[in-house]
Amino acid sequence: MTTAFSGDPASQPTKQRVFAFALMCVGFFMATLDIQIVASSLRDIGGGLSASQDELSWVQTAYLIAEIIVIPMSGWLSKVMSTRWLFVASAVGFTITSMLCGLAWDINSMILFRGLQGALGAAMIPTVFTTAFVLFPGKQRLIASTTIGALASLAPAIGPVIGGWITDQWSWHWLFYLNLVPGIVVAALVPRYVHIDEPDPSLVKRGDYLGIALMSGFLGCLEYVLEEGPRKNWFSDDAILFCAWISAICGFLFIVHALTAKDPIVDLRALAVRNFGIGSLLSFVTGIGIFVTVFLTPLFLAQVRAFSSLQIGIALLSVGVFQLIALCAYAFAARHFSMRALLVFGLICFGLGCYMYTPITHDWGWRELLLPQALRGIGQQFSVPPIVTMALGSLPQSRLKSASGLFNLMRNLGGAIGIAVSATMLNDRVNFHYLRLNEHVSAGEPQVASLLDRQAAYWTSVAGNTLDTAQAGLANLHRLVYREALTLTYADAYYALSLCFVVALAAVAFSRPITLNAPPPDAH
Repeated sequence: MTTAFSGDPASQPTKQRVFAFALMCVGFFMATLDIQIVASSLRDIGGGLSASQDELSWVQTAYLIAEIIVIPMSGWLSKVMSTRWLFVASAVGFTITSMLCGLAWDINSMILFRGLQGALGAAMIPTVFTTAFVLFPGKQRLIASTTIGALASLAPAIGPVIGGWITDQWSWHWLFYLNLVPGIVVAALVPRYVHIDEPDPSLVKRGDYLGIALMSGFLGCLEYVLEEGPRKNWFSDDAILFCAWISAICGFLFIVHALTAKDPIVDLRALAVRNFGIGSLLSFVTGIGIFVTVFLTPLFLAQVRAFSSLQIGIALLSVGVFQLIALCAYAFAARHFSMRALLVFGLICFGLGCYMYTPITHDWGWRELLLPQALRGIGQQFSVPPIVTMALGSLPQSRLKSASGLFNLMRNLGGAIGIAVSATMLNDRVNFHYLRLNEHVSAGEPQVASLLDRQAAYWTSVAGNTLDTAQAGLANLHRLVYREALTLTYADAYYALSLCFVVALAAVAFSRPITLNAPPPDAH
């Protein structure tokens, strides 16, 4: 077993613990930020690497597949290598592969390096959650969990903003070079200041390699299906169908194995602890909320409003601003209200913010988005920290490492599934709305006839050919109808997203009170 450093890590000087935690938070923020930092700059990356749209999607897919496989393994890896050296190895690998991504010479090298970046940087995410609950006892955990929650929800929200600004000011290469200096600093200082436990290399001999293989097949194929399914019409594609079968078989065998093995790679039995199970469900829902809104809003602004990367970044900036404002409000409110009350308030704001997107029209810009995004930013800040405390605070230290990987996996899975469902809705519902709108758009309608006459007059003055002007008018009418159908589809997606938070609020009713006290030494 991994033994604690000098008896109790929480007994170290406060300044050392805070500095060690801050260092790890920098690495955690980098790894989380890089999930979405390329989202608003894929067009520029594609131009630089001469890549098609299908190839470009793998710049994000490769990162997510690798990350989602490694995150659940981080608990076992930290026992083998120790938290300190696993974090250092992860930071070094992430920094090197970030540099390689910036130096990529074609799309294939970029996909390879992004996959390695996701795999090598993944361990920095769950180890920070574990460290917060090991280093800080009692009320100090409130500050630690608030910090983690803020970073976990802020990074995906501002990723496209930062990415769009960097690409506009310099080039897409700097999206990756940005990680070099902080990565080197973290890798250099963590060995000196982070002391949590000692390595136990003997665990390599009795590792759960069957569980690792089954989990990799399950999560890797599932992530591929979720990422590629909407674009390839799901199970009509042979590769999607094959991967879906592999994922289902490996997933079933993995669950059976994890529940029956003596020391499985992932502690699924922790889900039987009520607050951890409910906290993991809430992590799944907030993952849907955070990642789907980051997916839908820039896409709407690009497709419907034709905004540039920088304009999209400016329009989305209000989420981060209100989240930072809410951070101060949360720190004050946490001293006067129960954690569960703050959680309920946060989920209501988050869900209401998503619902307020539903009246969306084709001319919405940053002004119209301000209130929904303000509520979303406030909701994220008030909901994520209590969820972290609810889930991980309900487990003893002996189960934290494995459980932290599972908890973070649920958030990423929620995001992946939510984005896949949203992308499918955008494909299917736009056809539905287009056909419905077409039923009310015909040349016999006075408004339509008037529009076509004005278009014909304009194009005749420009082109001078009556046949061409008639075709141009009809083409423009098609674009207008399609634009409105697309806008209605986004409204549907946001409405479905808001319903997820109704489920989350119902789940909170079954949770036990959230406390900052340590759980029993070995609560099974």
